[in-house]
Amino acid sequence: MNLKLFKYLAKEVLVSTAGVTLILLLVILSGRFVSYLGRATEGKMTFEFLFIILGFHIPSFIQTILPLAFFLSLLLAFGRLYIENEISVLFSSGVSKIKLAGYTLGIAAIIGCVSAAINFWVAPTAEYRAAEAAQEQNQLSTFDFLLPGRFQGSGQRTTYIDSFTPEGWMSQIFLTGVTKKQGKNVLTQTFADYAEQIRMDSQNGDNYLVFKNGTQYEGNPGTANYRVTKFDTYAVRMEDKLPNPITDPYTQSTWHLINSDKLLEKIELQWRISLVIMIPILAIIGLSLSQVNPRQGRFFKMLPAILLMIFYIALLIWGRTALEKEKIPLQLGLWWIHGLFLLIAGALFLQYNQVFERRAARLPKQTMEGQA
Repeated sequence: MNLKLFKYLAKEVLVSTAGVTLILLLVILSGRFVSYLGRATEGKMTFEFLFIILGFHIPSFIQTILPLAFFLSLLLAFGRLYIENEISVLFSSGVSKIKLAGYTLGIAAIIGCVSAAINFWVAPTAEYRAAEAAQEQNQLSTFDFLLPGRFQGSGQRTTYIDSFTPEGWMSQIFLTGVTKKQGKNVLTQTFADYAEQIRMDSQNGDNYLVFKNGTQYEGNPGTANYRVTKFDTYAVRMEDKLPNPITDPYTQSTWHLINSDKLLEKIELQWRISLVIMIPILAIIGLSLSQVNPRQGRFFKMLPAILLMIFYIALLIWGRTALEKEKIPLQLGLWWIHGLFLLIAGALFLQYNQVFERRAARLPKQTMEGQA
């Protein structure tokens, strides 16, 4: 292998891959950021948690993006080399299409190693940490998300605080809720000068919301049955949220998945392997479809190549869903999809290597010799 040539081709493809990956990642992150920002402004998560959860999800985004970015970069980089006649110079210098395929697979091996590290180690670890952070977030109550000067909540469950004191108390709090009395829903409204969340018992973890100097109204508007209670101190026990074990397949380590007998975890293992296997297959398809002449332009075969890539990914997603619904036997798994596209890659490479044209050209010659 010509090391200098390999370094040149690898630099062209890897730099493009990094750029495309970054662009696609920013697109996905911007969409997720807007979604999480809406939840944060609604008081469903803290702003600190927004950036933490986004950071933990980045490896999972990259593991899906990387094969696509590599394929697109291969088309762009090799298409430019064809347009600028650099590939023609290589062929005239003795570099065959077989050797060029070897260089391409070498670049795919580099991308595959990066993808394997992300799929088998980095992404599952990050997703597990994200699940832990989400559980910590779930332990927070509604009052941990309150913003001064805003009504938060929906329907008959609304909360408002005017400000926080330097000691951390909520000042001028207004709270509405619904309680069950004699089988009927009764609206309650609580006004208090101050309120604070405290943990009364460190052993059982009981949380209480303690109101100071306030009034509580019980009763539905428009009815005569109304109750008014004034208090100096009023404590409400808050519902405890116990953490659940993290068992989602995408959060489990690859070693755990290998030793698991659970269906969903076996499917997750196949999915992680699939995202690595598809890289060399896409490399051969990309190399075969990147050949264009200057008149056609570098984007001439881009559309059919992208459609083929989308079909590949869509078929993998469909196959995973079918496996989860047990419509496809686990032994068949996702391997038949890779086998199908391996045949497509082989056929495209044979066409790229002009095997069919040379065979068709030999047939008339052999016929003429037979007639003579």
